[in-house]
Amino acid sequence: MPILQTSRLVLREFTPDDAHDLARVLCDQETMRYYPAPYDRAGVEQWIARNRRRYQDDGVGLWAMELKNPQDPELHIAIGDCGIVLQEVEGERLYEIGYHLRRDLWGQGLSTEAAIACRDWAFENLNATRLISLIRPENLPSCRVAERAGMTVWKEVNWRGFCHCVYSIEKAPVGLTNDGFPVRICHPERSEESAVRSKMQIPRFARDEIHNKECR
Repeated sequence: MPILQTSRLVLREFTPDDAHDLARVLCDQETMRYYPAPYDRAGVEQWIARNRRRYQDDGVGLWAMELKNPQDPELHIAIGDCGIVLQEVEGERLYEIGYHLRRDLWGQGLSTEAAIACRDWAFENLNATRLISLIRPENLPSCRVAERAGMTVWKEVNWRGFCHCVYSIEKAPVGLTNDGFPVRICHPERSEESAVRSKMQIPRFARDEIHNKECR
């Protein structure tokens, strides 16, 4: 069952059958260059199992990202993942937007489209006032996705042995309508007639010159 949809994408829960398609992402050396190493097939299967446990424990996790097929609406192609992961950062538990996309589809705005959809879904459905993305400073493509989703650098942390920028966006109590891709939230018990948009603001943090200092 879809969790949410955009004009080009469907996000749904992983199943064990997704391992073959996800391996094209997580086993690719260039895609995973900012991880300690690419995953092997066993690691991909563990990735899926870990997120399926998150669905049970946290109610969220990384979801399979499918590209819609205009010729056959029932035939979607799994091209990566995007979703919400509950992370602990410096003793604080925060919801993170994460995303990984098949390399041959980079540069088409798909990760941004998925991240914006997850941002809107999270503020609509979770008791969260802040969302983050943990990104290595040198991972400029992922930084740009976070920025297009309205995030700015909040702080830097040493996380899992590497320096990470903590990109952040806060939910506004009143006011701003999001720019970006429309998202349709899929609730079986509700009508799906229109998109749901959250109200939020970009936090007023000054972005540091991240390349000129080290994590402390």
